[in-house]
Amino acid sequence: MRISARNILKGKIVDVKKGATTSHVSIDIGGGAIVTASITNEAVDELGLKAGMTASAIIKASDVMVGVE
Repeated sequence: MRISARNILKGKIVDVKKGATTSHVSIDIGGGAIVTASITNEAVDELGLKAGMTASAIIKASDVMVGVE
């Protein structure tokens, strides 16, 4: 796979929760961090996403907000 995005977080799918039209896919990227993506149910089915699979969260955004406490 070749893509232009530089923010690639590799991990393992820990949960796929399907809703009416979209699914929430949670990926454990290590160190106690889990990234959750909201994607279409169609994409989940096409990719055959299931818990336990190796996957990457690929982030391409024009704005990223950072907050501190």
